Amino acid sequence: MITKFYQHSLALAFAVGEINRNHQILPNVTLGFHIQDTYHDAAMTYWTTLDLLFRSPSLIPNYHCNKQRNLVAIIGGLNSATTDYIADLLGFYKIPQLHPFLQGISFNNTAGETISFNEKKGIRGGFDIMNLVIFPNKSFQRIKVGRVDGHRPRGNELIIQDKMLVWPTGFKQVPPLSLCNEYCPPGNQKKKKEGQKFCCYDCVPCSEGKISNKTDMDDCFLCAEDHFPSQERERCIPKTIDFLTFEDALGMGFTTVCISFAFLTIFILSTFIKNRDTPIVKANNRNLTYILLASILLCFLSPLLFLGQPEKVTCLLRQAVFGLTFSVAVSCVLAKTTIVSLAFIATKPGSQMKKWVGNKLAYSIVLSCSLNQGCICISWLVMSPPFPDLDMHSTREKIIAQCNEGSAAMFYVVLGYMGLLALLSFMVAFLARKLPDSFNEAKLISFSMLAFCSVWISFVPSYLSSRGKDMVAVEIFSILSSAAALLGCIFFPKCYIILWRPELNNREQMIRRKH
Repeated sequence: MITKFYQHSLALAFAVGEINRNHQILPNVTLGFHIQDTYHDAAMTYWTTLDLLFRSPSLIPNYHCNKQRNLVAIIGGLNSATTDYIADLLGFYKIPQLHPFLQGISFNNTAGETISFNEKKGIRGGFDIMNLVIFPNKSFQRIKVGRVDGHRPRGNELIIQDKMLVWPTGFKQVPPLSLCNEYCPPGNQKKKKEGQKFCCYDCVPCSEGKISNKTDMDDCFLCAEDHFPSQERERCIPKTIDFLTFEDALGMGFTTVCISFAFLTIFILSTFIKNRDTPIVKANNRNLTYILLASILLCFLSPLLFLGQPEKVTCLLRQAVFGLTFSVAVSCVLAKTTIVSLAFIATKPGSQMKKWVGNKLAYSIVLSCSLNQGCICISWLVMSPPFPDLDMHSTREKIIAQCNEGSAAMFYVVLGYMGLLALLSFMVAFLARKLPDSFNEAKLISFSMLAFCSVWISFVPSYLSSRGKDMVAVEIFSILSSAAALLGCIFFPKCYIILWRPELNNREQMIRRKH
């Protein structure tokens, strides 16, 4: 019999003896008891219960053979399962079982210990922690230094008096390790050793992306989306938000280039306005030239919308502004080459093209081509507008703040339409390249459109293979490069004549060059 169960039996015998000796507790009543062992088995529980109810070799229910036992009550088992088995039979014969009614009852036994029953009708136990002190003469003494008390709140069951502990000389006053291996430090997790006791385990490092921040953790866990594991995988570090700022070296460089080219474009525009009555300015529709220079100026300023932390307004505007300004610029180039080609076709005898040549046709080309791009951009902003977004997963230690384009397909439609205009301009300019030089800038436009198309063809694979602020940098570089190609190829040769070779900017020289 287990010791604690034997103590319960002694307590029962003592209690019954005390009641029988004190006639004032139960006058004219003498109690007796039978103790049965169920062996923690359901069949034996039923058997011993029947034995208590009917004293018969064959245990026939409802038959009283031999002397009947005057059974008043049954205390029950020491666990809830045994009690439930007993209750199955006692319910038929209306014999009470005391154990279920003992929940919450407590009393002191002869040893001065408090005995009570928990909510599961089990007895709350405890034990003392003894320190064996060995003296130099080999004698020893047991000293109580603590207790494990089941009545205390969960987590506070252990009570120990550290100052009362007396350690043997072989110890260094450190509690012995009751494990077969060292504790797993943070950054590791426990892995059970197959075929060994539960307290034996290996320590394995946390897998990629997970951490453990306590000793002897069963499992590692993932960091939050805005954190990443330290190199030791023992803590989570907040990620930094990454975007192309004005203060970055690259951002400052782009800003400087944007502003420098913007001032250069303003200078060229003012030069053309100042010399608006000279032949070289008048030769190819100066009003279209002014519109073209103004749109190129906006092209140089549009990259400033791509710098700084993405916000709702900048995300909505930057691709639309970029698409519209370049569409206006390339539409002006297309209109200039178309007008030049039609003008020389109209000079042929009997040509019906004279009525088409003029400012109205040029403005119609610019307006219609720009409106088409405007409709594409408006549809994009209405159906699936761009918005600020945070990319948590592309890089390990950073959160990429970016503009989600909403619809990647619409972005490439805008880019494709702009490329279509550039291709048409190149084809018309290439066909018109052999017209008289004095009135013809088709060769300059051909070079500018060739450079323009080359930039944006190389842009697509570079843009798709980059992430974060590198993606923004690729687009800014492409915008600046293509705008510089338009400005340099078309206007630098003319500015050279206007500023440094003014003798060539007169009608006689242009007629001489024509012949």
